[in-house]
Amino acid sequence: MLSTTSVPIIEATLPIVGRHLDQISGIFYDTMLGENPELLNLFSRSAQATGEQKSALAGAVAAFATHLVGAGPDAVVFDHLVERIAQRHCALGIRPEQYTTVGRYLMGAVGAVLGDAVTPAVAAAWDEVYWLFAARLIGREARLYAEAGVDGANPWREYVVAKKIAEAHDTVSFILTPADGRPTPAFLPGQYVTVAADLPDGSRQLRQYSLSQAATGGTLRITIRRVRGSGGTPDGVVSSFLHDGVSAGSRLRLSHPYGDLTLRDSTAPLVLVSAGVGITPMAAILDHVARTQPTRKVTIVHADRNPERHPLRLDMHSHGSRLTSFTAVVWYEEASDAPGANQGFIDTDSIPLDPGADVYLCGPVPFMQAVRAGLHRRGVNDEQIRYEVFGSEQWRSTPIPATV
Repeated sequence: MLSTTSVPIIEATLPIVGRHLDQISGIFYDTMLGENPELLNLFSRSAQATGEQKSALAGAVAAFATHLVGAGPDAVVFDHLVERIAQRHCALGIRPEQYTTVGRYLMGAVGAVLGDAVTPAVAAAWDEVYWLFAARLIGREARLYAEAGVDGANPWREYVVAKKIAEAHDTVSFILTPADGRPTPAFLPGQYVTVAADLPDGSRQLRQYSLSQAATGGTLRITIRRVRGSGGTPDGVVSSFLHDGVSAGSRLRLSHPYGDLTLRDSTAPLVLVSAGVGITPMAAILDHVARTQPTRKVTIVHADRNPERHPLRLDMHSHGSRLTSFTAVVWYEEASDAPGANQGFIDTDSIPLDPGADVYLCGPVPFMQAVRAGLHRRGVNDEQIRYEVFGSEQWRSTPIPATV
């Protein structure tokens, strides 16, 4: 809980902090990375070039502040947000001591932007907010590392690429086996791993990729779409490296599997909605359900540019063929003569939907926002909808209130 002396200060200063979040985030991010270049390995170069990543931390701290003063998400919803961040941090190998560095630069950015408005009392109140937030994350991350049997100081494990498979235009899968000969880690369908890519220029970049098959005990599979730059933005550094520089016999360093877009223990009808390479966690979920709940009713819905860009299509139909009740619906943005395909953008009103269905979403943020809004119009509540966000984009179902 926030101290009684800090509550009125946070309530009074939240609006001005909220109005200046972008500026605070920019100064925080640029100053910290400028003075600590070793941290660049933790951040996507593409996201740095586009500016996508800068508002994530400051926005999360501000959302936590609204929660502490009773103006933001309730405890259950905020616990879910903390869980998502902690899972992502463990996949990146974040350590407790890094929170001290982050806190120093974040508070410095608040002072630089707000100037004289940051009195010693205001600075102390926001420092308290930050460390309450950090303590929750540090504690949860320590438990996640322990549960996984992972040393947080050395979280990487080496894998050998057993096979590289062309799945669709600009999309490949890698079948991976542990280099040490020990079993692959257990994981839940829908989880992801981080690839620590050692690039030709000597730098290391980290990227998360969903595991695109169920846990089989022998191999892991990740499926990666090449990121093509547009509008002046660069091509994806890591996806290009993996497509062009990694083949059968290559070695990659991976994290333990993490992530909270995991299949609930349920027998309710299941609807898996994806766009583009967002199909990857859905492939693992469908594979798992076909193995463990073959009588469960499942509908898959996918949107893509055209059939040539539709990854894992044959896998999805193969998994679905093992179910007693399976429906597949697809939308292609471009005209196509693919049998049964719809043309254009996804029409949420046309998604087959049973009462009480569990719905899982994965794809670009605007796509998921549109689908979620359409599902709400059809009476599907938030408790029935689960989603995953990749890259640096941040999307929360309970944003910082508009008054901030």
